Amino acid sequence: MTRLEAWLLHLANLLVGGTGLIYAWMRYFATADDPFAMVNHPWQPATQHLHVLAAPLLVFAIGLIWKAHAWAGFRLRVAARWASGLALLATAGPMVASGYLLQTTTAPAWRQAWLAIHLAASALWLAGYLAHQLSPRQRSSTT
Repeated sequence: MTRLEAWLLHLANLLVGGTGLIYAWMRYFATADDPFAMVNHPWQPATQHLHVLAAPLLVFAIGLIWKAHAWAGFRLRVAARWASGLALLATAGPMVASGYLLQTTTAPAWRQAWLAIHLAASALWLAGYLAHQLSPRQRSSTT
């Protein structure tokens, strides 16, 4: 993976993860002063829109690093950061699919199901991404 690809992935995670966490806080923990308000925070709609608009950048970055990094590590059986890499692999699909379906589903029961899946998969993605970044890298032997 090149430095540009790595920084694109970091930036995409920061934008999407950051706006997602801020939006979740606004939606579930903030309280509006007006009991008849449709939103809990004045920036809630803009934050949601930024999250949805930044998400394709993360999907692109995941696809970009797939061949050069994830698939190569899997194919070569690189042991370093194997568990966190598998966690990322397992959560990427449900996170992306549920985010898309959450935006397109109109039935309340399905919206709740996709929301639960999206929140769980996204939390696992962020935890896996953090673990993947903080775990020690494999060192090349110079013998």
